[in-house]
Amino acid sequence: MTVNRELFDHVMVPNYAPSSVIPVRGEGSRVWDQQGKEFIDFAGGIAVNCLGHCHPALVGALKEQGEKIWHLSNVMTNEPALRLAKKMVDATFAEKVYFANSGAEANEAALKLARRFALDKFGAEKSQIISFNKGFHGRTFFTVTVGGQAAYSDGFGPKPGDIVHCDYNDLAAFEALISDKTCAVMMEPLQGEGGIISPTDEFAQGVRELCTKHNALLIFDEVQTGVGRTGELYAYQGLNVVPDILTSAKALGGGFPIGAMLTTTEIAQHLKVGTHGSTYGGNPLACAVAEAAFDTVNTPEVLAGVKEKAALFNELLAAVNEKYNVFSEIRGQGLLIGAAVNEQYKGRAKEFLVAATEQGLMSLVAGADVVRFTPSLVITEADIREGMARFEKAVASVVNA
Repeated sequence: MTVNRELFDHVMVPNYAPSSVIPVRGEGSRVWDQQGKEFIDFAGGIAVNCLGHCHPALVGALKEQGEKIWHLSNVMTNEPALRLAKKMVDATFAEKVYFANSGAEANEAALKLARRFALDKFGAEKSQIISFNKGFHGRTFFTVTVGGQAAYSDGFGPKPGDIVHCDYNDLAAFEALISDKTCAVMMEPLQGEGGIISPTDEFAQGVRELCTKHNALLIFDEVQTGVGRTGELYAYQGLNVVPDILTSAKALGGGFPIGAMLTTTEIAQHLKVGTHGSTYGGNPLACAVAEAAFDTVNTPEVLAGVKEKAALFNELLAAVNEKYNVFSEIRGQGLLIGAAVNEQYKGRAKEFLVAATEQGLMSLVAGADVVRFTPSLVITEADIREGMARFEKAVASVVNA
């Protein structure tokens, strides 16, 4: 069988439009395609490959668990799930963990829990969910409706009700919207898909205070920011704002699908037996790999290294921009970095991504105006410098086209 990009069009649903590159092997932050062309990976599978490709700790955990037990239903528990949950609880505000397969499922669980908590404690009138324009919380119908991007949620019929949005970082608008009928507020502690937008301290703390005032649960979607991405284990720890519920996925498994919802004992008790579940949630293989990823990232060396690598990234990006003047702003925290194009290149972020691919660099976009980088948290300085040299060539090719 010939396996190439054309086969995709024959056998796959056309909701994706992948490039012609088909990677077949990876090691660290380097990837090779079918033709043997080498790429430096600044994309990380969209903030997933927190330890790069084929990290020995993850490969070892997968091989070891693969020779023990692969799957059990949740009629029984398993050792890797319990070990991982204990480590997550010990490292965060949380007291209880629920495992799922993805960020969307973790967010779905968080939203269902918030609605059930409000119903049990305050009654059916307290059902409103507030989230933020340009937010992204997954692709299930509930989470895509909560996410503040109509382009992703329109066109599928009637949406789940009692969900409203306001602008991120607009505390006055948020205060006007929240009330005692609000059951939950879902927000990213740094908007990813929406353009790599950081919250102001005033906004983050103000949202927390207003949630407390109105007995609304604050849900932090840390699917993209969690597990070291910002230089903290979870981004809330750098904001000095503690949520009531936190969701984690992406980097949690280092490339193996897993999601988690974390919360307190008081809130968790409202998901009684039978109220929610997942066939694969807490899968032993997934949890064994995630435990290895979590252990590797949750060290002072790796977390401090994220901030050092981020400083180098920003320095090199600034140097490229000084030469070509294409970006209005470099945004983000840690190794979640966004380069916003200026007015001259508005709407053309993807051109830089395509040009980078041609130069042997894997990158991302966050909307039409932001080039996004989410590399491995342990990427070497040499790979950062080589990758940015390739990015400079890509920028030059767009500018000189």
